[in-house]
Amino acid sequence: MQTPEGTAELQAEIYARSPQSLGEMLVNRVKATPDRRAFTYPDADEVWQDISWTEVLAKSSAFAAALLGRGMKLEDRIGIISTTRIEWALADFGIALAGCATTTVYPNTKSEDVCFILTDSDSRVVVAEDMDQVQKVLDHKELNKEIPCIIVIKGESDGKRVISWSDFLAEGDAYLAKNPTSVEDSLAQVTRDTLATLIYTSGTTGRPKGVRLKHGAWSYLAESIELLNLVRTDHLSYLWLPLSHSFGKSMMAFQLKYGFQTAIDGRIDKITENLGLIKPDFMCGVPRIFEKVRAAVLTGETSRGVKGLIAHWAFSVGYKAIPYRLEGKKMPAVLKARFAVADKLVFSKLREKMGGNIEFMISGAAKLSPQVQKWFYAAGIIVVEGYGLTEAATVDAVNHYKEPRFGSVGLPIPGLEIRIAEDGEVLMRGPNIMDGYHKNPEATAEAIDADGWFHTGDNGYLDELGHLRITDRKKDLVKTSGGKYVAPTKVEAALMANVPYISQAIAVGDGHKYIGALLVMDRDSLMRWGKNHGYPKLSYAELSQLPEIRRSIDRFIAKANTHLEKWETIKQYAILDHELTVETGAVTESLKIKRNRVIESHQEIVDSLFTDIAETNSES
Repeated sequence: MQTPEGTAELQAEIYARSPQSLGEMLVNRVKATPDRRAFTYPDADEVWQDISWTEVLAKSSAFAAALLGRGMKLEDRIGIISTTRIEWALADFGIALAGCATTTVYPNTKSEDVCFILTDSDSRVVVAEDMDQVQKVLDHKELNKEIPCIIVIKGESDGKRVISWSDFLAEGDAYLAKNPTSVEDSLAQVTRDTLATLIYTSGTTGRPKGVRLKHGAWSYLAESIELLNLVRTDHLSYLWLPLSHSFGKSMMAFQLKYGFQTAIDGRIDKITENLGLIKPDFMCGVPRIFEKVRAAVLTGETSRGVKGLIAHWAFSVGYKAIPYRLEGKKMPAVLKARFAVADKLVFSKLREKMGGNIEFMISGAAKLSPQVQKWFYAAGIIVVEGYGLTEAATVDAVNHYKEPRFGSVGLPIPGLEIRIAEDGEVLMRGPNIMDGYHKNPEATAEAIDADGWFHTGDNGYLDELGHLRITDRKKDLVKTSGGKYVAPTKVEAALMANVPYISQAIAVGDGHKYIGALLVMDRDSLMRWGKNHGYPKLSYAELSQLPEIRRSIDRFIAKANTHLEKWETIKQYAILDHELTVETGAVTESLKIKRNRVIESHQEIVDSLFTDIAETNSES
């Protein structure tokens, strides 16, 4: 099965009218809305500042000119090691204007991996957020010659190799004064086939591979998405996603095309606070963020007593209203009246905590549970799912918020060809597909076949309406000793949707009679539970191993199992006494669990799950 006939023709039409480059897109945006606010961002004193598109172009041009003044040429790589912030965006735009290419580096990347990425990418300049990130470069003498210039955003110039952000921009302004057409001349050399971005996939196994994305991939993606009419120019977006990740980068391309405003702040611990301050119209995120919001409501102060009873009643009403709202049908009078009361007492307050203006949110980067989607929808908050991979510039299919389909990742973006292989793997072909893996022809040949089809590694199918549905990750399938294949993502989604006190779940059981799981407790929920139940002095690790917690989790596991086939149900589980973090290498920067690494590092615990259970409880 594949996308409809005529897709290739539409693809060619979209590609032909797409801009040559990200730099051209920025120039076009400034011409269209020069004085409109482009970004709002927190300064050092936590005061939100605005910057117009004209100002964005001026600062980005200064950055570009400084690069040119230091001898940078077409496709020279410039590394950025920083959290998501306004300077990240300005530097990236400047790199595009200069005709150079951005090498993205996650700020949590360890020093030795930073060295590998900068060396493998042949990066010549680095933008570092602070002196800690600068040190990751200085730690490696082999980078001294290759990277003679390090621009620090929060720091001072040392008069040698490190130059402050402000001094670098001043250097660019001075170069522009002497060479007024330098940036314009460099931009004129950039075409759709010029390298724009080199993103090293954090991956769940092995060393990262550098994904080469051309300017044409980003401009095609933006041109294609515009046809979906997802957002408006007057929308305000909240961008906290890592710009080191392709999901965050794609939002920048969309903003250039649409011209919407963006509140930019990558601090994850500020998301809840910022939603109330910014009051955005839409936001993109990863499943863990939405799961965390839901868990906080289900386990918070409003989950008990009279408030808890009211919330429970409200959501029961909300669920009953879902079919009518999805199909655009008129609710029965009694249900309509009850829904209005539920909305006033409960749902409106939840939406207010999220700023009060949210029209929709898009979840991507990993599988979102349909149960979580329905919970939000019951409360009048639309969370739709999208799908994509770094190798395909991230957004390859997306649901429209006006026609959400739970469990689907939406329709393929206009012009993108999709085919389902005989073994169920999703294949893609289009201008948004990567140029290949940097310096890795073997991996490139394995991922992209001779006919140009990119093999995603995901299994799925196109439903009767043409919506893409992802069933599992091809390499992650677990086969029990009884011969049953189990998709860990399905089991984990059921656990995350039905066990509100956990933050992470890893399904295990390859070669065993049944499926087990490693669970990680949500720190905030667990500490709050401890305080409310007479254990205010116990640590996270101590609380996680209490028998009371185990008994509570047992009940939720039983509920999760009702959403699974018999051979998929959890028979045994272990609660870890520690969290899985990016810093320990157990989780990627987009919050996906590195399954193999976690299992290997907890092998003794995993083995215990399959030795302490009676034969009568095993798979039949």
